[in-house]
Amino acid sequence: MTDTLDRFLFENRPLRGEIVSLDNSYQQILASADYPLAVQKLLGELMAAASLLTATLKFEGEIALQIQSEGLIRYAIVNGTHEQKLKGVARWNDDIETWPEDFTSWFKKGVLAITLTPKDGQRYQGMVALDKPSLSACLEDYFLQSEQLLTKVYLTTQSAPVAKAAGLLIQIVPTSSETSNVESNEDFEHAAHLAETVSQEEILTLPHSEMIRRLYHADDLRIFEPQDVMFFCDCSKERSAQALKNVAKQELLEIVEEDGSIKMDCQFCHSVYEFDKIDVENIHSHNLQSGNA
Repeated sequence: MTDTLDRFLFENRPLRGEIVSLDNSYQQILASADYPLAVQKLLGELMAAASLLTATLKFEGEIALQIQSEGLIRYAIVNGTHEQKLKGVARWNDDIETWPEDFTSWFKKGVLAITLTPKDGQRYQGMVALDKPSLSACLEDYFLQSEQLLTKVYLTTQSAPVAKAAGLLIQIVPTSSETSNVESNEDFEHAAHLAETVSQEEILTLPHSEMIRRLYHADDLRIFEPQDVMFFCDCSKERSAQALKNVAKQELLEIVEEDGSIKMDCQFCHSVYEFDKIDVENIHSHNLQSGNA
């Protein structure tokens, strides 16, 4: 069950569902910084949400869940691909010693931006205010307002003894009639009500197939092949060099002269890429050779 996503359909109801469990990938992201427990929780929920949302996409590409705020948590982002490769990072006010437990207290003027970037096609971004009591509720509001889809989202994390994150999504299947997707729907209410009975222990410990069957034992379900989820960072020396192309050559050479080299640290995996004088010459002559961290 480690780092796995399962998708399922209700055969006799216009509904779809997904359930995800994150262990190793979540732990790898947490290992990149000394995150406070509140930030750990937020990152875990964002990871689970990103996995669930990418599984609803009908195209190859990426999704980004990005939070910006003037509050205790200043910035957080999780990127996911259609291949279920996730990465994430957060920034927070490190002067705070005691963090409030209330979700809304972590943000001031907080906004969640959800950006869809198809491999082939136009980029799309939707936004929702972080003014609900949980990230789950904010996402449900996003789907209702931006996508006109009734959606139930359950997200949870644990920090000890082992860090884990998990999520469950129930959503009405889109139809050609927009109004039918947002009106009161008995099938959705039935499935959403049962989803609300999920306990943290169950979703963090039970195999997905057992969890799904426990919830919807009276329904005829089609469960698809599970999909692995993993932490993955696509940084490279070449990508870092692209950023340095925007800096004047003379300025780069002066940094090398003063510091011996230019070091660029990936914010997601903390790989360090080093550039010397020859690299700078190659960057501005478009001939940078492949290099390792």
